Amino acid sequence: MSASSKIEWTDTTWNPLRGCTKVSPGCAHCYAETFAERFRGVPGHPYEQGFDLRFVPEKLTEPFTWSRPRMVFVNSMSDLFHESVPDDYIAAVVEVMVRANWHVYQVLTKRSERMRDLLKTRLRDAARQQHIWWGVSVENRRHGLPRVAHLRAARTKMSFLSIEPLLEHLGEIDLRGMDWVIVGGESGPKARPLRRAWVVDIRRQCRAAGVPFFFKQWGGVRKKETGRELDGRTYDEFPVQSCAPVASSDVRIEMMEQIQVLWPKSTSQWIEQTA
Repeated sequence: MSASSKIEWTDTTWNPLRGCTKVSPGCAHCYAETFAERFRGVPGHPYEQGFDLRFVPEKLTEPFTWSRPRMVFVNSMSDLFHESVPDDYIAAVVEVMVRANWHVYQVLTKRSERMRDLLKTRLRDAARQQHIWWGVSVENRRHGLPRVAHLRAARTKMSFLSIEPLLEHLGEIDLRGMDWVIVGGESGPKARPLRRAWVVDIRRQCRAAGVPFFFKQWGGVRKKETGRELDGRTYDEFPVQSCAPVASSDVRIEMMEQIQVLWPKSTSQWIEQTA
């Protein structure tokens, strides 16, 4: 589940959590849920429990095993700030990101208020890390735009917006403090339509604000056919990436051992809570 990713704006995924619950219209046709539920009841499969929320503490130390720098989408199959995830487990995941600082991490949530509160308190040091990018999903005006304000209030070193699936014209977006904007349409058999005018307007605002603009896809029932060109070109803009040199194998092994020593009791508690 952490091999090379097909998501255009990342290299790989890391899922120390699996499963989630819906909170807003952007979740209606969740690709992760669709994938996970295909394997519900399959003995031994990572998604034997379907899309039920599950902690996967054995995945916590995985970034230490990657000896080459990667851009890592954290919890592509869940939401780190889900209301049922204990603060301690969130802190454990974040501690790995802080220590394994030769990767760039992309953390995306719809639970923006909880992320804001933790980044201003317990996770304050992580909020200042250049190699950890904190993002929120923005699908519409009612649910999505307030998340932008929550993210800005967190005062993170790197902030981004994933405007996907874009479900309506958003109007003017306050892009102050934002370092990156991803835009995309919904894909799959029940995909809701994406209008060109909505995308062009966001591109205009990004240009005016000097924010890198990444257009992921038009989406639709057959997303390969609709592609990702906008006005005859693709937009693959990224913010400047900054991370530390890769640690030696000995140092990485030591880091893994430190993590395993720090949280064995908590790990048992997390497993019991979701058993």
